[in-house]
Amino acid sequence: MDSGGGTRYRWPMRIAVTIFLTDETITPVRLARELEQRGFAGLYLPEHTHIPAERTTPYPAGGDLPPEYGRTLDPFVALGQAAAVTERLGLGTGITLVAQHDPIDLAKQIATLDHLSGGRFTLGLGYGWNVEEAADHGVTWRTRRELVRDRMALMRALWSPEPTSYTGEFGSVRASLAHPKPVQKPRGPVVGPRTLVGGAAGPKLFAHIAEYADGWLPIGGRGLTESLPALCSAWADAGRDPAALQVVPYAVQPTSGKLAHYADLGIEEVVVQLPPAGEAEVLRALDSYAALL
Repeated sequence: MDSGGGTRYRWPMRIAVTIFLTDETITPVRLARELEQRGFAGLYLPEHTHIPAERTTPYPAGGDLPPEYGRTLDPFVALGQAAAVTERLGLGTGITLVAQHDPIDLAKQIATLDHLSGGRFTLGLGYGWNVEEAADHGVTWRTRRELVRDRMALMRALWSPEPTSYTGEFGSVRASLAHPKPVQKPRGPVVGPRTLVGGAAGPKLFAHIAEYADGWLPIGGRGLTESLPALCSAWADAGRDPAALQVVPYAVQPTSGKLAHYADLGIEEVVVQLPPAGEAEVLRALDSYAALL
């Protein structure tokens, strides 16, 4: 990543996709095969365990909450199917709501998927927006970021090469035998699969990215020209290698001009949005993106 005028970017940019897979859309197996055959770089899936019907939290994009939010497939089950029928396709979450999981169970799920896919998994994680959904998981909203940070540290202990204990503010684990280990090797402070943190630009977010992640997953990809210098500064302050920072614009509606702008910023991967639709509509969308590959 280069925040200045230079760039290490080389065409073609890696193009991955994200989609709300539901019980009414194209299946994970069919989509994964099509993506790999067409040369897309990866498949990222969102997560919502449930959507409380009596909800006061507004939908961040405004208006009514789209119905697919309450119908999402479990991303780890769906990505497991995708892994089984592909060999090269990247597999990711966008995003895993870490605060809503038991971290010991989640560490096992992540390590298993990374192991079975040969190291193809990217953990996109975030803090969520739906207060009622999180509350049903026992999450206190004002401390959810600290909870996620704590659970990431606990999972890193389980992924460590040797039995490692962890005691944090919100949880602990004894030094344990915990296999399989993620295939991907440690990168600085990051132990486990490639890890990208989603969320709006800000000092706390950037400090957490520099502490325990490989980079940022900015939804929509807007405002990067202004926010990247602050992220690069937080990254440098943490003693991280500038060349190792990854920024992956997420859920993007792509245009050639937008991709060129990302290229100028040194960005090497973009995740574009697919409609939460049946097979025919999704394949038409893939055809329309073919020129980007």
